[in-house]
Amino acid sequence: MNTADLSLPVDVPSTALFTDQYELTMLRAALAAGTAERRSVFEVFTRRLPDGRRYGVVGGTGRVLDAVENFHFDTAVLDFLREREIVDEQTLEWLAGYRFRGDIWGYPEGEVYFPGSPIMRVEGTFAECVLLETVILSILNHDSAIAAAASRMAAAAGDRPLIEMGARRTHELAAVAASRAAYVGGFATTSDLAAGFRYGIPTVGTSAHAFTLLHDSERDAFRAQVDTLGGGTTLLVDTYDVAEAVRTAVEVAGTELGAVRIDSGDLLLVAHRVRQQLDELGATGTKIVVTSDLDEYAIASLAAAPVDAYGVGTQLVTGSGHPTSSMVYKLVARAESADPKAPLVPVAKKSSGGKTSIGGRKWAARRPDSYGVAEAEVIGTGPVPAALADRQLLVELVKGGEVVAREPLDAARERHTRARAGLPMSATQLSRGEPVLPTEYLHETPGS
Repeated sequence: MNTADLSLPVDVPSTALFTDQYELTMLRAALAAGTAERRSVFEVFTRRLPDGRRYGVVGGTGRVLDAVENFHFDTAVLDFLREREIVDEQTLEWLAGYRFRGDIWGYPEGEVYFPGSPIMRVEGTFAECVLLETVILSILNHDSAIAAAASRMAAAAGDRPLIEMGARRTHELAAVAASRAAYVGGFATTSDLAAGFRYGIPTVGTSAHAFTLLHDSERDAFRAQVDTLGGGTTLLVDTYDVAEAVRTAVEVAGTELGAVRIDSGDLLLVAHRVRQQLDELGATGTKIVVTSDLDEYAIASLAAAPVDAYGVGTQLVTGSGHPTSSMVYKLVARAESADPKAPLVPVAKKSSGGKTSIGGRKWAARRPDSYGVAEAEVIGTGPVPAALADRQLLVELVKGGEVVAREPLDAARERHTRARAGLPMSATQLSRGEPVLPTEYLHETPGS
């Protein structure tokens, strides 16, 4: 079940101060200069993928839509800005009536992306678009990093389910966002109840070592858990001696015991020994869940082990070494005047150090080879070639300030599965390498 399907009310506070001060000072200066109402196009993209990554995963789009809807300046926020003298009265008056009324296009959530991909395009007046820079980047950079790590772990796990259990390793609110992004990337469940409540993600959990240590014996702890939760529960078997714990677990719960969890030691060796012991005791259907600081490499190393599920925490919620996606939000086109009919002209930053950008409102398409497998990410300005017309990646998310593309979280999760399957097989290799697809640019020529 997904809360989005049920239209359950979820109170989200104003996101107006999830921003950097320079966005408001730019607004103030642009209002004074008479340029604030110029029609503008901003794009979100990344110049490179994290080192060694073959593809990126778009995560957080749904949260961006919520943030844009809730971006408004109430009395308390305006009073704060006035007291700090961050903006003048003219700007405060303008902010009091702020609502984003422009358009947003973007790669749908769960889609994959590559260097230069126009992941999100925000169009409207300069004033209304510039204010959204930080909140959009904050969400997309975090959630896309988690979704990419989750995708790599899901690819390594194959058909074995993954449990997200990283809430205790990150900020309490980031934990909910991380759980959501992990679900998009391929995780099956979460231990975080706030994520289950907010987004309808299936939740799981049984007991920790503290529960075993609370009781006078491991047998007493197992008996208490089984009596309360039933024989289908998962018993933690590495508090003391694993072999003895497995024997006790089967004696207490019977051969229909749901699962045992291993949280320490040489997981490959211990999993084999536990599987053999379970089978010898007649608990052939009892599953083995492993946890303990797993990442995609550790999961891949356990591919040949008799493991049925993985629980992942720290490495997932920190992006498995890459906690941000390094996305930027850049102005790529603007009108020469405030006249709504004034044509857009491309603009771009030119600087050394690899921080250049490409001007112009862009489209993106993924070109397949003769086998239907993606072979290039094609990005262009101007008309879309007929051969790529039905391969375009950007979809309309917001039209005239109204969200038009809200969807259940399961839709994004399923989309990612399809998108990853459409990439070359080398996309899921964990060895270091370049992006699995090259990025090609098609520029509109003058007079075309």
